[in-house]
Amino acid sequence: MIAYALRRLAQGVPTLLVVVTLSFFLMRLAPGGPFDLERPLSPAAMENLRRVYGLDQPLPVQYLRYLAALATGDFGPSFSFRDLSVADLFARGLPVSMTLGALALGLALVLGVGLGTLAALRRGGVADRIVGLLAALGLSVPSFVVAPLLQIAFGLLLRWLPVGGWGGGAPSHLVLPAITLALPHIGSVARLTRTSLAEALQAQPVRTMRAMGLPPGRIARHALRGALLPVVAILGPLSAALLTGSVVVETIFGLPGIGRYFVDGALNRDYTLVMGTVVLVAALVIFLTIAADLLAAWLDPRVRLFA
Repeated sequence: MIAYALRRLAQGVPTLLVVVTLSFFLMRLAPGGPFDLERPLSPAAMENLRRVYGLDQPLPVQYLRYLAALATGDFGPSFSFRDLSVADLFARGLPVSMTLGALALGLALVLGVGLGTLAALRRGGVADRIVGLLAALGLSVPSFVVAPLLQIAFGLLLRWLPVGGWGGGAPSHLVLPAITLALPHIGSVARLTRTSLAEALQAQPVRTMRAMGLPPGRIARHALRGALLPVVAILGPLSAALLTGSVVVETIFGLPGIGRYFVDGALNRDYTLVMGTVVLVAALVIFLTIAADLLAAWLDPRVRLFA
């Protein structure tokens, strides 16, 4: 298991390097710059700024300097948020995004696996049809439509929950954003669980357990462990979707997460802020994908043999 984990980590490092390299050169080659204002600066002031931030150097030199700084955990200063570094902005925004993403992931897994299991155990019945309908509805309606509807219903009409803001991390401020972010993924997890568990319940080992007269609950638990492998396999992409999807949700609900900083950085051509966000999200996605692979290998040791 340790050797398998080390192999997966070794594969993740070059992947992250490719992401950093592509992002760096694409950002530098895009039109505009961090100091392009409506009222242009004088050539002397522009030259001084470029020299202070190292933008007067050739691109290969800038790239190597960025890699050297990144290796020490230094994401550089922010061009648009003066007197703040990118690390300072992440210290503010990352806890918000991670809290929101963790809540949405928990909702997606708990409700998705629960609804999918119910549909598989009642295959062809009313519960199966209702779960299928709800899953299709959750997948088809985008978050920028769901969010305003939830704000109107639970914030303005019923006045049960706040329609926006962070509120110091109060649970009431996280309910609507977490539900909005989790809804489409609840549907995908429910569908995947339903299909996988339905196949597992028809497998030969399960039929043998039924013939031996084992309790239905024990049979279902045995089938569910194998049926969860496809769900575990998508944890990495699911986490990535939650992280990237939080950009829209954070903007709509006015949450001060890294998604909003990313949008502001992209609009202002803040090279270091955009690069730092891309690197951070890529590292998190790679880490979560490796963690999902390790969990899948623990559930089914055959995974390690073919990796």
